[in-house]
Amino acid sequence: MNGNNSNFSRMHRKKRKNRGNQLLNSMIGLVVILILIVGFNIFTNSKDDEGKENIANTETQENIENSNEDGTNDDGESGLPADDEEESNDSESNDDGTDSGKSDNGESDGKDESEDTVTIVPNDEEIVVETIIDASWKPIGTVQTGEHVSIYKEDSVDWEEKKDAIAYATKLPKESLIYWMIKNGGGPQKSIGIVSTRDKSEKFRVYIEWVDGQGWQPVKMDILNTLDFEY
Repeated sequence: MNGNNSNFSRMHRKKRKNRGNQLLNSMIGLVVILILIVGFNIFTNSKDDEGKENIANTETQENIENSNEDGTNDDGESGLPADDEEESNDSESNDDGTDSGKSDNGESDGKDESEDTVTIVPNDEEIVVETIIDASWKPIGTVQTGEHVSIYKEDSVDWEEKKDAIAYATKLPKESLIYWMIKNGGGPQKSIGIVSTRDKSEKFRVYIEWVDGQGWQPVKMDILNTLDFEY
């Protein structure tokens, strides 16, 4: 009877030992699995962070390249070569009128040269605001040939060329003017025209002279304050 109990006790202890080993193995396996899961998550997060960093670096590089393409560097300064910047500055200087107004070949860049050639002459007449002499005035050209005879007949070629020369002096379109009088200017090749705009806001007395082979040329112009005088 005692022998049976001894055997039973040994079997019972063996079973409990086996259960303990199984439980220990299970716990070790669980720990290993947890370690693997944690390691995997750390590796995955590290990859994600690296990928995000690469994307951020790529976007930053693209922004820098786009900025350089727009002509500025990282400091916000012009990305043009030094020579190009000098040419750009030269162009801007010409645009704001600080240079001489001439191109490299000596031709005018479009500035009104007459501004430098106009002379204001004192005039004591009450009807005159100021008298202008412009050295840039040229003969207007002519279709007439042979010896010139001044004609004061409307619709004649000479009459129309007189009107052209007068309008040229005022810098207004011929059709926008009222020609109040065109008369002899004190000589066979001299004439005077009194004109105004159609609303009479601008009034002029223009002196013209004939230049052989080249036509009528303005020589002086009065800016008038009234048309109420004897022509």
